Amino acid sequence: MTRRPHHETSAITDGLMSGFGNEFATEAIAGALPIGRNSPQRAPLGLYAEQLSSTAFTMPRSEALRTWFYRIRPSAGHPVFAPLAHSGVDAAYAKPSPNRMRWDPQPAISDGDFIDGLMPLAATTNAPSAGVTAWRYCATRPMTGAFYNSDGEMLFVPFEGAARFATECGVLDVAPGEICVV
Repeated sequence: MTRRPHHETSAITDGLMSGFGNEFATEAIAGALPIGRNSPQRAPLGLYAEQLSSTAFTMPRSEALRTWFYRIRPSAGHPVFAPLAHSGVDAAYAKPSPNRMRWDPQPAISDGDFIDGLMPLAATTNAPSAGVTAWRYCATRPMTGAFYNSDGEMLFVPFEGAARFATECGVLDVAPGEICVV
């Protein structure tokens, strides 16, 4: 399935990549995907071919699951990561308080992107080994940067308005009544 670049389309009217275990091909620019092979000697448009395998190396090749990415720059070329200094993110892992607490409604942001609108609801952690955090999110404008979460999966459940998630595996349009797992 070929999709148009996400900036040319409106939310929800685009084609869907639905189902589990299905195979899809998406490209941001026509001609970016190699034809007839996954790892050519030279990828089209000067892109770097990278494979992400999600099965054990002992799995029969015919049953192995993998994702091919064709990137402008190799993923190993990223700068050093730095923690995000954000009051909402830091609040999720604050020391517990023995004082009485009240759960007042959290105000919606009037102007901000996804990161600005992150608000923790509850967290349990045995950092750095395991934990769970429930977040509320609100956004009134698109993000201009990237968000990276190495903790695990994130489940998004829009309750008002559609959301568009531009992931390295493709663009996902999600409306109220639908979920998105990244």
